[in-house]
Amino acid sequence: MAERVVENLNQALHALLADDPGLYLLGEDLVDPYGGAFKVTRGLSTRWPERVLSTPLSEGGIVGVAGGLALAGQRAIVEIMFSDFVALAFDQILNFASKSTAMYGRAVPMRLVVRCPTGGNRGYGPTHSQSLQKHFVGIPGLTLCEMSPFHDNRAVLAGLLGSGRPGLFFEDKVLYTNRMYADGVVDELFRYDLVGADGDVARVWVDDPEQCDCVLVVPGGLAVRAVAVARELLLRDDIVCQVLVPSRLWPLDVDGLLPAVARAGRMVVAEESTAGGTWGAELAQAVHTRRWKALRAPVRLVHSADQVIPTAAHLERTVLVQDADIHRAVKEVVTGA
Repeated sequence: MAERVVENLNQALHALLADDPGLYLLGEDLVDPYGGAFKVTRGLSTRWPERVLSTPLSEGGIVGVAGGLALAGQRAIVEIMFSDFVALAFDQILNFASKSTAMYGRAVPMRLVVRCPTGGNRGYGPTHSQSLQKHFVGIPGLTLCEMSPFHDNRAVLAGLLGSGRPGLFFEDKVLYTNRMYADGVVDELFRYDLVGADGDVARVWVDDPEQCDCVLVVPGGLAVRAVAVARELLLRDDIVCQVLVPSRLWPLDVDGLLPAVARAGRMVVAEESTAGGTWGAELAQAVHTRRWKALRAPVRLVHSADQVIPTAAHLERTVLVQDADIHRAVKEVVTGA
């Protein structure tokens, strides 16, 4: 049986720390036996007690120290306990880390990754359930990636550290307990492969990867749910939907998406954040600009409601994006009804 996403991430951190004696991991409550709020860092401090460090409760301070390590030529990964609290480190990310690559008269690598457990659907309430990716879209010098069950976390994190640009790595909390997909197989109906210049876009398809009625593009946190929607669309509505899951959200790289969109002529982008200035909106604009003649319908965007996220599960579901919302959007784009 394939490993769980959280196990893949834990092993990725083990491997990165083993490979790089100049890499530090900082965050709140990381040290064993607790091993982090979601147990991602379990076992790391026992093996590397001098480089896996629990810190005081100050997100600005943690990212500031990590940024200083990166500026001095070391490498640092920070865990924000809940991504909502990355707002407390916004100044360090916006005005220090992202700018430091270019404001000293020469190119300066900033090998810093800020990990952000993100998203809702766990009943954690208004300040522990948000998807804040959109607030970092468009910052010069900053890279955004998102964890998925298709992309090996070691490769993604190593790529972020090796790029010399500071990056944020968003990890959907619900995804931790899901299994990684492996060997090109999703289930008895769906297969997947990796496309794009760097192989950073997972493409999920049924029967023929060159044929579909609609392309559904989602970040990694919605990948499992998007596949479930594609399955339901196929079996209930006879709609063939191809799911595309980019590992890197920003800077945008639409080249891996455009062939499928041009063939289908229809695209739906779903993300859990609220509307306005989002990755999905930027993606829709880029696709519309470059492929508008091939589109049979406007690009449809699906977001969470413009409301504070409730704690009660039945109310939380009315605010956050649900499978039915994505299903309805795809069906309307394909059928026009």
